[in-house]
Amino acid sequence: MNAMTRRIVVGTAAVSIALTMAACGKAGDDKGSSDSKDKSIGLLLPENATTRYEKFDKPLIEGKIKELCADCNVQYANAAGDPAKQAQQVSSMIAKGVKVLILDAQDSTGIKSSVQAAVDAGIKVVAYDRLAEGPISAYVSYDNEKIGELQGQALLDAMGPKATPSANVVMINGDPADPNAAMFKAGAHKILDGKVKIAYEQSGLWKDTVAAQKMSAAITQLGKNNIAGVYSANDGMAGGIATALKGQGINPPLTGQDAELAGVQRLLAGTQTSTIYKPYKPEADATAQIAVDLLNGKDIKGTADATAKQVGGAEIPSKLLPAFSVTKATIKDTVVKDGLYSKDQICTADFAAACTAAGIS
Repeated sequence: MNAMTRRIVVGTAAVSIALTMAACGKAGDDKGSSDSKDKSIGLLLPENATTRYEKFDKPLIEGKIKELCADCNVQYANAAGDPAKQAQQVSSMIAKGVKVLILDAQDSTGIKSSVQAAVDAGIKVVAYDRLAEGPISAYVSYDNEKIGELQGQALLDAMGPKATPSANVVMINGDPADPNAAMFKAGAHKILDGKVKIAYEQSGLWKDTVAAQKMSAAITQLGKNNIAGVYSANDGMAGGIATALKGQGINPPLTGQDAELAGVQRLLAGTQTSTIYKPYKPEADATAQIAVDLLNGKDIKGTADATAKQVGGAEIPSKLLPAFSVTKATIKDTVVKDGLYSKDQICTADFAAACTAAGIS
């Protein structure tokens, strides 16, 4: 089954399930119908392989919603990387009677029919972090093409004089089903093209194991001594890539994203040269504010002060936040200063000396 067929099947199934479950909720006096009277907000996150979702996004969004709306309740589910499972979760949220749905889409195009089903059921949908297709009310994320530019520039900076038009760079991009991955890729190419040679480029699907396999294939194809730099779209994949590089006894400059704890520690160890710090709290706070405002029928323009364009061309009210490039030299003034991680979390025994050298401990 090709990707387009799979998306059609997932979308069709989602609508069918949604209509069936919604009908069941109306037919009886069950929990689904009673929940519809509550101030209920749904939260659907895409996967748990990337540590940010369970560690930061979920508790931050839930906490801010409770702060803004004490009698609101949050219904939560994680798709664990499965778009069909997320479509079923949307149907479940419809049946539970949520009034607003915060959706971080695993497959932003494939989820379109599910979004339509939710809206048809009277639910306002807020796209979180990834711009889902369909009739959504708002979108909160970062300037994702700019993030790609930051990644590309960080790689060039780390390569230094080795950044020449003939220097081989390996690019391991994110999941094509994630629209952010395309924007990261576009931004990185904008900076790298013409300055280095993109000698090998593949998708790592946001998985460390897949990224490690792709990196090993690149080493086989190009030769381990002919790789001047590696672009990894996020820290999770960078972990797998760093392992593959270490196995070959090489350590070219390597990018990342998300400022994961393991990624920050790789910066200290010198096996990764940069990451991207996206402060999660402002994103979570803006999303919670918009969700609660939609729940209460209030104008969201005070928060959604920009717009973003869907693949289909629709302009969506949006909040787009800035992100920051982090290197070993700036860990102290970014993730430590903002309290993303404590010194104790970063500076475990294996990294104590590197922390001291970086002025952290």
